[in-house]
Amino acid sequence: MKTTLSPKTTSPIFRDLLKANAATARLYPGDSSRRQPVHTVYGGAHLFKSDTTAKLGTLALRALHQYAPEPGVFAQALGLPERLARPVYERVVEKLKREPVEDFRIDFEDGYGNRPDEEEDHHAVAAAEEVVKGLRHRALPPFLGIRLKPFSSELHARSARTLDLFVTSLVTKGKTLPANFAVTVPKLANARHAAAVARLLDVLEKRLRLARRAIPIELMIETTQSILTPDGRAAVLELARACDGRCRGAHFGTYDYTACCNVTASQQRMDHPVCDFAKHFMQVSLAGTGVTICDGATNVMPVGPHRAAPGGSLTSEQVHENVVAVQRAWKLHFDHVQHSLTHGYYQGWDLHPAQLPTRYAAVYSFFLDGLQAASVRLRNFIERAAQATLVGDVFDDAATGQGLLNYFLRGESCGAITEDEARAAGLSREELETRSFLKILEGRRAKSRS
Repeated sequence: MKTTLSPKTTSPIFRDLLKANAATARLYPGDSSRRQPVHTVYGGAHLFKSDTTAKLGTLALRALHQYAPEPGVFAQALGLPERLARPVYERVVEKLKREPVEDFRIDFEDGYGNRPDEEEDHHAVAAAEEVVKGLRHRALPPFLGIRLKPFSSELHARSARTLDLFVTSLVTKGKTLPANFAVTVPKLANARHAAAVARLLDVLEKRLRLARRAIPIELMIETTQSILTPDGRAAVLELARACDGRCRGAHFGTYDYTACCNVTASQQRMDHPVCDFAKHFMQVSLAGTGVTICDGATNVMPVGPHRAAPGGSLTSEQVHENVVAVQRAWKLHFDHVQHSLTHGYYQGWDLHPAQLPTRYAAVYSFFLDGLQAASVRLRNFIERAAQATLVGDVFDDAATGQGLLNYFLRGESCGAITEDEARAAGLSREELETRSFLKILEGRRAKSRS
């Protein structure tokens, strides 16, 4: 066959192409295979104790039993189909007893406020000591971290000192960091903010003899400047890159962001169109980078308007009004979480223990509703893909396979799906633990050849 292009002609072109492909692969390594919590609970640093998350679970169960004492009541309040009422309720109760909080952020910002330096110094050290106590008693949630104050002109020195005091006390007294520890940085206005935190962590890790990049950074995307740069570039991606390999996640701040967009207080909500735009922009900017994304919070708390006086009791009318108020707030929170899940945000903030039942109810119903169809689809998909590989065909839809697998991995890790239900898709425990669709195919191909 006669061709026009010779190896001499194509070699320099292909060399440039390979370099470009390698550079793209470095920038976009793909989604992380590590577990992502379904929420982050924020609480003031001055209130944090080693058993805080256990107490939150107790309060969450109390609220559930008080305002929805049985599955049908809970399902009716949230609009769940009858077939999901009992499995969702039972799994929510089990989760609140076993692991009520997946991620907790010890907050030195909005949940803490501005205090005298001596007071914040004290709370930074005291919170670290409580974390050490929690480590010893195995009382900490699977994910933990601190949120600093902004690195603005007025607060950067205070924020850096809190970071120093907390991390130094934690490592000196505890000899280690908690699993999945992170530092959250709020109100980022330019990439220098993120870079400054990364540089401070470099110094802390070196002097405290921690592994390099042992402490990841989470970005708070809550200003318009953290979405777009003045010249129209993706600011959120630049912020992530400024972390020098430390950026683990990007969390959306609903209320600061809507305020930046001049949205009035009565219209500030998670599902506002300006929020959907910003969150989709975050999604597009960070897709394939390995940085996880997290939605904001519902700020309407599920709390009844009436409280009994000491030694007194509420009237039946007041009890009814409390139930109505709590269930209305539950429904709002449930709908917001479902909105996030539908748009590909699998993590969000929670601010009150009574929001934990609806967080898990929303997540669990989301996964359980499509479980049977997803099981059949993944089982058939893997069988077809494995067969194509065995006969030498090119199978180039691995992303779809990984997406289906992620459904089960996320569902199982948070308790929505049991191990038996995950295995109903035709996967062994060992295959699930690879967390990789391609590795599952490779393993099946190797078994078929042996």
